[in-house]
Amino acid sequence: MSEFNQKIIEEFRANNGKVGGFFAKNTLLLLHTTGAKSGKERVNPLVTFEDGDRLVIVASKGGAPSHPDWYYNIVADPIVSVEYGTDKFQARASVTSEPERTRLYEQMEGKMASFTEYKEKAGRVIPVVTLSRVS
Repeated sequence: MSEFNQKIIEEFRANNGKVGGFFAKNTLLLLHTTGAKSGKERVNPLVTFEDGDRLVIVASKGGAPSHPDWYYNIVADPIVSVEYGTDKFQARASVTSEPERTRLYEQMEGKMASFTEYKEKAGRVIPVVTLSRVS
């Protein structure tokens, strides 16, 4: 895990799900996945928002030309664990299709302008994923 992500994770946990700096005006979650190749637990801090009873995350990887590793992990095993504020729960990750993908991506752009830049430089359709609690 990168040092940058590790610091965000530590700050998130120390402050009941709140972080400052670049992400201060956004809501984050910690996504726990199982590595598709390694089988090891991976944790990624991600910007999120609520869509009804689901959480929405975007596989932008900062506008990189490839999907982030966590995306491949959820495709291989869609049952994930989520830390959201002080709440921890299991969820099912679902990759959205059109037109829902575009609707949700545009909502994310409205919350954090850098997602417009990511879309422009990625050279790929950036997946949008919803997380639904598992009973």
